[in-house]
Amino acid sequence: MTHILIVEDEPSIADTLIFVLQAEGFKVSWKALANEALSVLQTEFVDLVIMDVGLPDITGFEACKKLRKFSNVPVIFLTARGDELDRVVGLEIGADDYVVKPFSPREVAARVKAILKRVMLVAMSTPNKSTNESEFVINNEKLQIFYHGQLLQLTKVEFKLLQSMVEQPQRVFSRDQLLNAVGAATDAGYDRSIDTHIKTLRAKLRAIASDAEPIQTQRGFGYSYQPER
Repeated sequence: MTHILIVEDEPSIADTLIFVLQAEGFKVSWKALANEALSVLQTEFVDLVIMDVGLPDITGFEACKKLRKFSNVPVIFLTARGDELDRVVGLEIGADDYVVKPFSPREVAARVKAILKRVMLVAMSTPNKSTNESEFVINNEKLQIFYHGQLLQLTKVEFKLLQSMVEQPQRVFSRDQLLNAVGAATDAGYDRSIDTHIKTLRAKLRAIASDAEPIQTQRGFGYSYQPER
């Protein structure tokens, strides 16, 4: 299910957007503060962000600048200010669209669908590093991985784990090597958490191809990606 994150400190506006977007079939999360939203975006997969510019902790512009350091997720700004300069600034720092309050929630939903459609078309047409085309395609610019033509909903850690294995087929990775791949310290006692992430990844892959087992356990060593033959 496509995941939309709303970053808005006015509950009435957030509630209206949540209602309309859920009616369109989207999964919707809501945060009232920019820093809370940034924490979510660093650990969870989100397809699109709807962000108010005038947030209590930091502005939406500042939040977008921080976001662009680690993610290219599409962003729609909401603002009470309609000045052309504000719109230009918002777009220049990495926003994909700009909606001025008061607005029609259904118009916002339409813009969300239009942006997601465009992103999907670009992702599928952009040359990517890939293995067997019928199996995995990695879009490094958008931090996306497609499996049998379907976009996987991955957290940041899951993306890095799968990317590391898929880009080096048949290589056996130890848990320590996979910890290094996701940027975790190998002496932090997290090695068994890799098993949990692998289990979750396998469940997501089986949901698309129930009979396939691309991630193999190499007992006593670690894990490897074995392409379909």
